[in-house]
Amino acid sequence: MYEAPDRYKRMISARLPDGESLGVTSREVDEGSSPLRDAQLIARGGFAPFFAAANSVAALFMAMILHGHVPTAYLVGWAAAVIAANLGAMQMARNQAVTHVGRSGRKVPKLLLVGDIVLRAVIWLSLPVVSFASITPDSQAVAATLIAGLGIAALGLVVFPTCVTAWMAIFTAGLSYALLVSRSAVPFDNIVAILFTLGMAIVGVLTVARWAFGQLKTNADFGSQSASASLLLQEYEQRGVGWLWQVDSENRVTYISSRMVALLGRPASQLVGHSLPSLLGGHAELGRVLLEKQPFNALEMELKTARGPRWISIAGDPIIDTAGRFEGFRGVGSDITEIRHTQERLTHLANVDVLSGLPNRGRVRQLLGEALRNATAGNVPCAIMFLDLDGFKPVNDTFGHPKGDAVLQAVAKRLCDQVGADGHVGRMGGDEFAIVVTDAQSRHKVEQLASSIIHAIAEPYMIDQTEIRIGVSIGCAFGPIDGATVDDLILKADLALYEAKGAGRGVAKYFSSELQTEQDDRIRLETDLRGAIASKQFHLVYQPLVNAKDQKLTGFEALIRWNHPQRGFVPPNVFIPVAEESGLMPAIGEWVIEEACRAAATWPEQISVALNISPKQIVLPALPNIVSQALGRNKVAANRIELEVTEGVFLGDNGATLDVLKRLRSLGVGIALDDFGTGYSSIGYLNKAVFHKLKIDGSFVREAGSRPENVAIIQSIVQLAKSFRMSITAEGVETAEDFERMRDLGCDIIQGYLFGRPLSYDRANQMVLGLGAKRMAG
Repeated sequence: MYEAPDRYKRMISARLPDGESLGVTSREVDEGSSPLRDAQLIARGGFAPFFAAANSVAALFMAMILHGHVPTAYLVGWAAAVIAANLGAMQMARNQAVTHVGRSGRKVPKLLLVGDIVLRAVIWLSLPVVSFASITPDSQAVAATLIAGLGIAALGLVVFPTCVTAWMAIFTAGLSYALLVSRSAVPFDNIVAILFTLGMAIVGVLTVARWAFGQLKTNADFGSQSASASLLLQEYEQRGVGWLWQVDSENRVTYISSRMVALLGRPASQLVGHSLPSLLGGHAELGRVLLEKQPFNALEMELKTARGPRWISIAGDPIIDTAGRFEGFRGVGSDITEIRHTQERLTHLANVDVLSGLPNRGRVRQLLGEALRNATAGNVPCAIMFLDLDGFKPVNDTFGHPKGDAVLQAVAKRLCDQVGADGHVGRMGGDEFAIVVTDAQSRHKVEQLASSIIHAIAEPYMIDQTEIRIGVSIGCAFGPIDGATVDDLILKADLALYEAKGAGRGVAKYFSSELQTEQDDRIRLETDLRGAIASKQFHLVYQPLVNAKDQKLTGFEALIRWNHPQRGFVPPNVFIPVAEESGLMPAIGEWVIEEACRAAATWPEQISVALNISPKQIVLPALPNIVSQALGRNKVAANRIELEVTEGVFLGDNGATLDVLKRLRSLGVGIALDDFGTGYSSIGYLNKAVFHKLKIDGSFVREAGSRPENVAIIQSIVQLAKSFRMSITAEGVETAEDFERMRDLGCDIIQGYLFGRPLSYDRANQMVLGLGAKRMAG
């Protein structure tokens, strides 16, 4: 097939608009400018000389055949017309290949393209068909063969299949007419041969036309894709998204983007031909992946540049030729320095406590894991210390959170000063800190560190001219001695901290097998508590409350007791903390309320019953409903039930606690503040109209005879209560002297062993009926 000259190929490249898509439809060929239509016009211009020459030479041959049968003037005029029409059409096609392509090129109507072919075909066939009957049979056979052969000239029109079809149709019609006219003169075998030649020409030319058009379209599409890809890559580089690179089979640079040239700070001439790994600092990982000749992605490396260290990420794919030979790599790269910095900042934020600047809980676990692995590998123990600040919660409540935060920051600094390079200090959250000691081979040294921390934290803090004092309790465990995993070691340190707090705070405790045994026992105790609720192993005892003036019984304080089937008597100070921590206290408390109301229902109206409400229970919004329902079921007046709360209920969400207390008070039940004087923050709540009684802690009462300052404290409490129109109960009265002193100081109600120990319901009932009056007087 005829191929367009190089100048037309260059014209295609020059004329095709940058970035224009070549994926066109047949409609786009007919309408306006499209790359495929442009390519067709250019190819048509390239084929035009061949097509014009074929028509002109064939016309000269036909003139020779018709000579002697047709007047010479007709022959000359006809031949001149054919040659002129073809030369004119050729020149027009070549001009349109220049003026009608590109974005601004004028449209060439399809009708004009087909009309040009029809006109030339009609001109060429006009004289041979008209004069076909007048020539000899031999000349007819030659003329028919020539006409059939000229149909093959449609190869010059293959870029326009419609034009091919038009040309072949006209020549087929003309030849068919001529053979029909001369059917009696031309031998039948010649007619068959001529028709076979024409049929083969039609099939062959149309086949070639379809193939040629498909190839042209494919090439146009591929060229467009290549141009688009080139533009995209250019845009990729110009926008600063990244850079491109290519190396040969020896890893020598054959192409590298200008951005990478600028990043390396060296001329391109000094980069091309040099080893890429060496240009990028001899990065071993890059050399390895290039040696493997496999695709790689997101390979990050640090690069030393004139602007300082930069981080880059590169990806590449091997170049394999059609024979399967490896020819190098090509790929992309990008500067990820800012991304790395952002990731580092985010990682830092994710691992650091914002307030103190110390490692947070997650980071502490990581540091402990590293220390534990090193301890296991190097046979040098590590340690984890858990620290809980003593008396810090009142700081927030009394002085506000800003000062509380300042104290936490000061604590963090003191801890870092004490630990130094011997470990890592972290904040676990709230007022809890942790210390990972990397070398704990000397237990004595760890104990000294704990002691120095306790003393350092206990030193007063001056925050905005306010002196604040707190303490710290420490629990410590050694790894891998006490635990082989991070979770196990943390659990053991937590147990030690729990022990430290139970030992009076301000001390350090170290995990031991005894602590583990106690923890196991606590877990069993929790399990037994759950069973005790279901099997009703609890019961109440009642301690008498008497009037200070006439020593008459006014009521009882209901106290819970637990007789375990195997353990025997379990003191409340043992099982109540476990119940509170395990979430069982609300269920136990509800049972106590119900039992106290049931007992009160059997006694006279002047006998009241007081019962303790746990801090875990007082915050429950449902508590007033529980009390109200118990009163209703047992038909007990609300003023006969007195609920005792401690100052600890004001820790945490004071608003929610106060709301529950007010709702209880609105029912008519009494609210007493128990153990008054041992807390820190309840005075501010005495004017909230929720308390009707204060109870002086027994420690003040018992020591009042030997410590005059206790007497002064009790006097102050009594005066304070009277100013708020509250009554006073003195607990822990064990001697007559204690009784007389409390009565003289103004206490209203007396409670203590002097008037009776906690009694069973039956004994309390006897006292109510007067059977125990003699014992009371004694």
